[in-house]
Amino acid sequence: MLDIALQFLKDELNTYLLARTGSSTVSVKLTGVVDEAGKYAFGGETIGATVINIEEDRVFRSPLPEFSYVNGQHVVAEPELKLNLHVLFAANFKQYEEALKFISYVLTFFQSRPYFSSDEYPGLNPGIGRLTVELQSLSYEQLNQIWAFIGGKQLPSVVYKVRLIILQDDAPKTVQPPLTIVNTDIHGR
Repeated sequence: MLDIALQFLKDELNTYLLARTGSSTVSVKLTGVVDEAGKYAFGGETIGATVINIEEDRVFRSPLPEFSYVNGQHVVAEPELKLNLHVLFAANFKQYEEALKFISYVLTFFQSRPYFSSDEYPGLNPGIGRLTVELQSLSYEQLNQIWAFIGGKQLPSVVYKVRLIILQDDAPKTVQPPLTIVNTDIHGR
């Protein structure tokens, strides 16, 4: 689901860039920022999108297993894992002004579309349901730590928190026959 959610956001952002600029020469690419050699992993005239952190959303966490009745069987499944992604969008351009312009496009895109639902966006997998995108304001220290952690020289960039990716294993934890008879004995102690 992580890949599907990010692919959806990348496709929507690329459509927005095409509508705003009239050109398909600049695009968003899902990629790591730096390769093993310490060079940028995405070419020039590109906006790279990479996940820099995955966190569990404990506010909406369900602590109990889910029970259902399927084909005459009592099925127990672990609760859904609800995740938030921190996604870095970095602009790699020869001209600094162009990098700033395209980071501005990323900002305006998410400012005008902070919420995506499968009802409004047919391209969003119904299994995801909805995504909320929130700008993260980083301090100088946090920004420095991110770029040091990535291992690259700083590019014009922005970080967004993408909420609520839900993962659940399709295989049930246990399958039991259903309870069909309940016996009570109030006389025997």
